[in-house]
Amino acid sequence: MTTDDWANSERITVLRVEFSELLRKSAAYSDELLDELIVKVVKCFPEPRTAHFSIGEDNSGEESQSDDSRKSSVCSEIPKPVVATPPTPSSEETLQNPLEIYKTDASRLSDDALLELLESKTIKHRDLEQKVGDLERAVKIRRRYIENRTRSPLAEIPFEGYNYEIVNRACCENVIGFTPIPTGVVGPLLLNGEAIHVPMATTEGTLLASTNRGCRVIMDSGGVEAFVLQDAMTRAPMVHFQELSEAVKFVKFIEDPRNFRVCKQKFESTTKFGKLLKIEPKLVETKVLLRFSASTGDAMGMNMVSKGADEVMKYLKAQFPAMDVLTVSGNYCADKKATEINWMKGRGKTVVASCTIPEKVVTNVLKTTVERMVEVGQNKCLLGSSMAGTIGGWNCHAANIVAAIFLATGQDAAQVVSSSMCLTTWTKTANGDLRVTCNMNCVEVGTVGGGTFLPSQKAALQMLKCSGGSRVEPGRNSKQLAQVICGTVVAGEISLLAALCTHTLVSSHMTFNRSKLNLYGTDNEKETPKEEDLYTTTLRIQPKNPGRKGGMEIRCDHIL
Repeated sequence: MTTDDWANSERITVLRVEFSELLRKSAAYSDELLDELIVKVVKCFPEPRTAHFSIGEDNSGEESQSDDSRKSSVCSEIPKPVVATPPTPSSEETLQNPLEIYKTDASRLSDDALLELLESKTIKHRDLEQKVGDLERAVKIRRRYIENRTRSPLAEIPFEGYNYEIVNRACCENVIGFTPIPTGVVGPLLLNGEAIHVPMATTEGTLLASTNRGCRVIMDSGGVEAFVLQDAMTRAPMVHFQELSEAVKFVKFIEDPRNFRVCKQKFESTTKFGKLLKIEPKLVETKVLLRFSASTGDAMGMNMVSKGADEVMKYLKAQFPAMDVLTVSGNYCADKKATEINWMKGRGKTVVASCTIPEKVVTNVLKTTVERMVEVGQNKCLLGSSMAGTIGGWNCHAANIVAAIFLATGQDAAQVVSSSMCLTTWTKTANGDLRVTCNMNCVEVGTVGGGTFLPSQKAALQMLKCSGGSRVEPGRNSKQLAQVICGTVVAGEISLLAALCTHTLVSSHMTFNRSKLNLYGTDNEKETPKEEDLYTTTLRIQPKNPGRKGGMEIRCDHIL
């Protein structure tokens, strides 16, 4: 067979298709893959062939060769079976430039070819999903690229079997996998007369065990009641004027109810569920901050309010051409920060939850007294926190519960910093019982949008009976989630304070939050101390007389 016949034969066309299918399923060549390729090559021929390597004249034009003529070849020195390699194609037959293929149909390229383009900085790994089409394959190629760049294996970060369709262009960019977090459940929490099991995702041992004890106390006490007092997400653009008089004129314009109605119409033209409640101007020098407050249905609402505010700013710019819109977010909102304005005015859901614990439950379950709980609680949460200069930190550990529920239900984890602002009060009632109340003025949550539609997070919301948007009453599901969070915070506060009163906090953490794994670095360090050397010490006591037998050895384990 001639070179042209070889390159253009139907068998080689089939072979190329087979190779292409295999390479698309493979991250890298391996012995197993090579064997499979050889098998497929053999299958492409109508009859068995023997590898032939000869020295001398070129006999490629011959269709066949007898066994006798092959005895002089060097093939006898090469292990069998080996398939003859096709001749090198001429320049006209050379494959198209990989970059040109990438521009037209990147899915035709092998993983290795794409990796070479990445390594040469010819293409960007951020574009892989769009160009390759197969999202999991894009993740796999990016992992190889990052492993090469960082010289750190990513095998322990799983990536297979995940639905990247719902993540792409929605939740995360430059994806290399996903991070599983242990998720547990506490409860039932008796909240507003309904028993609810609450999912919590955390890596902190003891947290769920302690919160679960708090749920039991609440159940034995008749439940916790919770209410949403206000529902308003905020965004605060900042504008600038050259003259103070112009800035003052602008503030008066905003404060005019007639102008607010126009702004409200502009705002609500951008959203189905968002309702503009108010715009609060704040003059500073020649700058003006505008704090937009709006209800946002079952969405947390940051994007909704930002979009509506941006539309209003276009209208205001037309009314005040000299105004310079510095930014759509001037930090007067304030987003993802523990701020006084959020504590005083609220942001998201303003929630209050309270539970009255009978004196006998305090004694029998919490193993302490009402008087001791009140004394420690007031001094810790009020005096100690105030001396620390806190903003919204008058509590035991509200952030623990908020973070765990946020992670489990697909909330914006960065908003834990403001959503966990909480004032916990401890009061002895006239009957000698203990009343515990949590005020949380900035619970920024939603049951639609963000990560709430991811499978695991959606299942967690379904456990709480508040997944998705409420068709009956928009906003009801997100309010339910806020009440669950505040009620669970009450449970966590009760149990932790009791542990502090009984001095069992340290011992409980030593039991449930005591991992000995990965304490001393990773395997790639030059020397890793043996665990037994770090946790064990031995004291040997020898007799004063060297000639006397005996002595004593004292061994102490787990000294840390």
